[in-house]
Amino acid sequence: MNTRIHSMLRVRDGHEAKVGYAELFFDLVYVFAVTQVSHFLLGNLTPLGAAQALLLWFAVWLGWQYTCWITNWFDPESPRIRRMLFGLMFVSLGMAAALPDAFGQRGLLFAGCYALMQVGRALYIRLSLGNAPLASNYTRILGWACISAVFWIAGGLQQGTPRMLLWAVAVACEYLSPMFGFPLPGLGRSNSERDWTVEGGHIVERCALFMIVALGESVLVAGATLGHAHHWDMPMLLAFTAAFAGSVAMWRVYFGVAVKEATEVIVHAPDPGRYAALFHYLHVLILAGVIVTAVGNDLVIAHPTARMDGTSLLVLVVGPALFLLGSGLYKRVIHGHYPVSHLVGLGLLAITAIVGWRFNLLVANAWTTAVLFVVTGWEQHSSANRG
Repeated sequence: MNTRIHSMLRVRDGHEAKVGYAELFFDLVYVFAVTQVSHFLLGNLTPLGAAQALLLWFAVWLGWQYTCWITNWFDPESPRIRRMLFGLMFVSLGMAAALPDAFGQRGLLFAGCYALMQVGRALYIRLSLGNAPLASNYTRILGWACISAVFWIAGGLQQGTPRMLLWAVAVACEYLSPMFGFPLPGLGRSNSERDWTVEGGHIVERCALFMIVALGESVLVAGATLGHAHHWDMPMLLAFTAAFAGSVAMWRVYFGVAVKEATEVIVHAPDPGRYAALFHYLHVLILAGVIVTAVGNDLVIAHPTARMDGTSLLVLVVGPALFLLGSGLYKRVIHGHYPVSHLVGLGLLAITAIVGWRFNLLVANAWTTAVLFVVTGWEQHSSANRG
């Protein structure tokens, strides 16, 4: 391996790889991107709008996830990788800016920015590697990025249902191909145990930092909604308090999983790459729950005393439910069992879905927030008993 390539790689000296400042700077774009997804869903609370928001969320997450894998292997503080990150930031910002009208007039711009980011990243790394051992792996990744890009661009040239279907195929290409080792004719597939000997601590920390990004977005949404209100009354202030408390509860539920324990699972797994990928797949669900919960908070703060309708009730219940479902699966990977506290929480949310239509938005949101605190209290008690 030549000196230039070696200077790009992270030093694997037995110490946990730290997240670099360039990575944190890169994440700033995704604060904006998550906010854009949240606002898109808020403005399109229909089954069609939810499906569209889901596709957009996958695009945001996959763009970030593939970059996370790059910086797990390559040193983000090296000049070549840092330049790549800044270039990706710029293109990601264009993608996020086009996101609200991705299913309208800016579909091709959104798809073009996304495809450029995915193909450009893989191509840049592949050209930088030359004949290094990782080169064949990134050849496969580049191949799948190009396949996906065809569907993204084709979808951007269409309208309506054809655009959604083509983009769904594009998401499937990028989301599913790693599960099978990026298989391509004539190139075989990557061996996750050999080709993806990841640095577990870095993967876990990056996912945790994105969780902070999502929770930060929910806090910003709550503050902005209150700030834009012309008149503050007690129900509105109570709704704001419940929204903030809900964000705190989700933080406690998620970070109740010790980062060290999650890191140990990856480090000592017989197939670290597969476990690291699984962590990423589960975070799609966890973070989607945070985003939907933020949308619910926005609805409640804006109209706390409004009578419940089907759409509002669905949003208020689905957000925390997705979060608890994903968090429970995450903890099952770490501890080997699905936590009872999360099952109880999901049961209480199911009751809310049945009887919540009797209440106004404020009462229902206060109930879902209380459920999250029941879960975190149970988790803390269980953790203390284990200790």
